[in-house]
Amino acid sequence: MQPPPEAFRPPAEVEAPPGIDNLEAWPGWFVGREPELARLDAALAGEGVPVVVAAVHGLGGVGKSSLAAYWAGTRDHGCAPMVWIHADSKQGVDRGLAGLAARLQPALAEVLTVQDLAERGLQWLSTHTGWLLILDNVEDPADIAPVLARARTGKVLITGRLSVPWQAGAVIVSLDVLAADEAQRLLTGLITAGGPRDLDGVAELCEALGYLPLAVEQAGAYLAHQRFTTPRAYLRLLTDHPAPTFDRAAAGTDPQRTIARVWRVTLDRIAELEPAAGELLRTLAWYAPDNIPLTLCWDPADQITVDAALGVLAAYNMITPDPGGAGLSIHRLVQAVARTPDADDPHRDPEAIQQARARAAATLHAGLPDIQNPATWPAWRNLLPHIDALTSYTPTSGSESTTATIATICNNTGIFLNDQGLHASALDYLHHARTDCERVLGDEHPDTLASRNNLALAHQSAGRVGEAIPLLERTLADRERILGEEHPNTLTSRNNLALAHRTANRVGEAIPLYERTLTDCERILGEEHPNTLTSRNNLAGAYRAAGRVGEAIPLYERNLTDAERILGPGHPTTGVARSNLAVVRERAR
Repeated sequence: MQPPPEAFRPPAEVEAPPGIDNLEAWPGWFVGREPELARLDAALAGEGVPVVVAAVHGLGGVGKSSLAAYWAGTRDHGCAPMVWIHADSKQGVDRGLAGLAARLQPALAEVLTVQDLAERGLQWLSTHTGWLLILDNVEDPADIAPVLARARTGKVLITGRLSVPWQAGAVIVSLDVLAADEAQRLLTGLITAGGPRDLDGVAELCEALGYLPLAVEQAGAYLAHQRFTTPRAYLRLLTDHPAPTFDRAAAGTDPQRTIARVWRVTLDRIAELEPAAGELLRTLAWYAPDNIPLTLCWDPADQITVDAALGVLAAYNMITPDPGGAGLSIHRLVQAVARTPDADDPHRDPEAIQQARARAAATLHAGLPDIQNPATWPAWRNLLPHIDALTSYTPTSGSESTTATIATICNNTGIFLNDQGLHASALDYLHHARTDCERVLGDEHPDTLASRNNLALAHQSAGRVGEAIPLLERTLADRERILGEEHPNTLTSRNNLALAHRTANRVGEAIPLYERTLTDCERILGEEHPNTLTSRNNLAGAYRAAGRVGEAIPLYERNLTDAERILGPGHPTTGVARSNLAVVRERAR
């Protein structure tokens, strides 16, 4: 695809159009945090000073992202644009920078790879001033180090669980749970949003919830919906389910167990209203927490039930619909609880959780875009975080069909990433695919052979041809034995092995393979088949590389004649054939 003129404009010359902010939403009821907001005001008054909002003891659900979004969206900081990046991994940072570049110049989204877009986004930040960059949920400082090193002309706000010195001069804001009165004000506001209510037990309930904002918000959503349930009655419901109980003051308390204690009550009510909602929540738990496309919730057979389930989950704050209506988000602790088996919890039955994982895999597999179509690249990028999440979990049990489905997802994702130039990530996925195929399908299954071939090609793309050749040799031998020497996949394997030898400067080993492939293509596919033209061109190139120009020229002449007759004089392949012939004739003089 020919790049549009915008691709050649230096990022320094690209001005940010209005309306490209992608700030995350903050809770409708935002209470307290005045000291932390004041510290952010003071810290970000200087130019280019990054600020860390860190949870004490790494406690999840304390409101780090909410604080950052609220400050950015309500304070008079004068920054534009505001860029929000989910920075929980290096891949997330790259995708966020790529998203910025795509919003700046939408036409580039379908012609540049993620890697190229990310570099362009970072160049834009490094050559402009006045922006606010929010790096949310940073898990590893190394993931954002390149950004901090180059993006030094705006303002950077970092959220993460680690309270570490991100860089010299950074201000660290430690974020604790809410004060008792703030938690009570938050819970009261949520409960009474629809009118006066019986507030007996608010203080005790907030104390039992550990003043954790997320837990208070979940309880408030439940009580707002259940108008005949008082805070004290809700507290009794918590007491009736003490299995995941916790000691709030004890060192090493697991916050997930606190959340599970709260959500058990909510899920009981959700199951009464819409049984399918629990099943959907368990399925969504296997994806990334943010920006889950609604396409991963679709069920053509019963979309009405899915819509009802989404509505109930949103009403109880178990999911958060995106403002644009294209997707939703789930707190990562909700997901962690929903996919953690507990035989004593009917919402986390081990078999139900495995079934949910199978549904998540099948839905994601069905929604994978066409690998070959550049117009689908933005859709692929939107799905990558969810593919990362689904494939990163290794349950102790699961059906072979689910494993095979995930292997296919890994294989297709690896091919996409390899084409995008992200070789390290591609190799990880393709290793995963090959391992799963060999374990579930066996060494001789066609999908196993294909996965081994794709892994070899990724090694070759990454410049690791020494690792590619043994894989290609094994794949060729297996395909000759299993599929037969004249099978199209066998011809492809022989061609791939020849190319690997040539790449490794072993042209003497490549030529016999190319000669055999051309002979077979002419006999099996016909002399005018596109693959035959490609094989003839490859053999000619190998002859030329070996200094056997006299043998290369007739092949190039034959290819040009056939291409002009079959494809037409203006076809790109014809142009390549014409160029190759001209080059080899020049060298023969």
